[in-house]
Amino acid sequence: MTSSLDPRQARRQSAMAVLTHTATAEIAGRIKALQVPAYDNLREPENGLVMLRGRIGGDGAPFNMGEATVSRAAVRLASGEVGFGYTLGRDRDKARLIALCDALIQTEEYADAVEAEVLTPLRAAIQADAERTAAQTAATKVDFYTLVRGEG
Repeated sequence: MTSSLDPRQARRQSAMAVLTHTATAEIAGRIKALQVPAYDNLREPENGLVMLRGRIGGDGAPFNMGEATVSRAAVRLASGEVGFGYTLGRDRDKARLIALCDALIQTEEYADAVEAEVLTPLRAAIQADAERTAAQTAATKVDFYTLVRGEG
């Protein structure tokens, strides 16, 4: 299946996938390594609700499952790039940091630095955590077998 996204959009999606699965303190610590340019909050970080929808049997009629709390923010760099940040939960700081990273990866000046200093280490940490969890889960695996009695 080919993607209709341009490389910049794919890069932004990839970054959002990493940032939304990372703790706020880890993102903030990584961003400190960069000299972040001036920016304005277009949308102050705020909390709200979104409706979660599901489908009966995975592909049947849609229904409303419930609501989830989300935080969102939008920032604009002095150079004009606009970044948006959304995350589950009530973490306004995380939404602002995600928006800031989104804006920075749209610039030619900061995109590579954000990738190298922020996203790559966070991706590696997420992968290591997933591997550690898989190893812990595999250690508890029980193999069941059945004995067949007689002919029949």
